[in-house]
Amino acid sequence: MFAALFAAAALAATPAPLDPAEVKAIEAVAYDYVDGQLEGDPARVARSLHPDLAKRAVTTDPDEKLALRRMSKAELVQLTREGALKTPKDQWSRSVRVLDIAGSAAVARVETPWFVDYFHLGRFGDRWVIVNALWYPKPKS
Repeated sequence: MFAALFAAAALAATPAPLDPAEVKAIEAVAYDYVDGQLEGDPARVARSLHPDLAKRAVTTDPDEKLALRRMSKAELVQLTREGALKTPKDQWSRSVRVLDIAGSAAVARVETPWFVDYFHLGRFGDRWVIVNALWYPKPKS
């Protein structure tokens, strides 16, 4: 009996295979986000983001117990316009991995030499956009 329950629980915990078409669509949005920043293309970045984007990073602030660095869509697009991460293409090193998809919600991970982002994406009609991003700035070498 215990073995059957354990097997059923393990099966329920196994995620369903991801739809390749959805994975490709989510990857395209994530690459618009990261490649747009590396190219310095604010329009490309803007189209990947929900208007109410919540982009945050955990920080240390002695005055705040649970400190977060907050960034809006407008701020990220402006930083891109200013070329904050603009990088020659021969120096690009980035990856995108879709971690999970459940209906109109998805989670993805993006990594560059400078940061790691975890995205919550939403599908609105046939379009995926980044709704939330929690990012980690890698230590500078």
